[in-house]
Amino acid sequence: MTNKELSQSEYQEFRQFLEHQCGIVLGDNKMYLVKSRLSPLMAKFNIDSLSELVKKSMKISERALRATVIDAMTTNETLWFRDTYPFEILASRVLPEFKNNAAPVKIWSSACSSGQEPYSIAMTYLEYKAKNPGGLKGGIRITATDISNKVLDQCAVGEYDSLAIARGLSAERQKKFFTEGSKPGAMKVKNEVKSFVQFRHLNLLDSYALLGKFDIIFCRNVLIYFSAEVKRKIIAQFRQSLNPGGYLFLGASESISGLTEDFEMIRCNPGIIYKRR
Repeated sequence: MTNKELSQSEYQEFRQFLEHQCGIVLGDNKMYLVKSRLSPLMAKFNIDSLSELVKKSMKISERALRATVIDAMTTNETLWFRDTYPFEILASRVLPEFKNNAAPVKIWSSACSSGQEPYSIAMTYLEYKAKNPGGLKGGIRITATDISNKVLDQCAVGEYDSLAIARGLSAERQKKFFTEGSKPGAMKVKNEVKSFVQFRHLNLLDSYALLGKFDIIFCRNVLIYFSAEVKRKIIAQFRQSLNPGGYLFLGASESISGLTEDFEMIRCNPGIIYKRR
């Protein structure tokens, strides 16, 4: 018989562990989230109680369990062309600024989850190039990172089931950028799209120095999970990673107001983007 209960003190200890490991702040009322995401792991690791699973995951010696638990707690659902306007701003306003670049425009999708964001960026670029054949001579290069090795493996394959495909992808884009997948109803991103994207493991709490410099950074719907202190640290590191005049795209409900003076806010109606001063 399995026990899926956690005491309040165990939950508090796990909250601190998660914040220390990856910066994510769980509220007082999110115990249900821990239970729903971690309970399925009990059978996988042959552990009878959620309490024991959580305790074990906090031990340095339990590397496989720890990595799986962090994966489960940090993997978020996403969709294609999320909120639409960031990709419209990218095509209509930001990419044209780089049209005479001889070198590739370097773009970082900094919490790429299951890959929809970087692949949406690549599709946006291909659509832009079709309308502006002479623009962006150097092309683009997309680096996509995430803390979850499990989703990064899925990203690299680039195959999505019918439910994932239905979330934000028009029939026209499905036809243009995808081929049939290996399972019924599944579709696979074409190599032409995949060729622009490189996937790498990264914890946003770590150093970004090895990634190099970027012209554009997407960090959408991620900062909402972090404390103000961690947000400040991440934004400061983004500034270091951006070339002067480079752009930062955040989620619709996110703002860096009061956290930094390093960016100029640009209203695009709809949407806001930030330009490195």
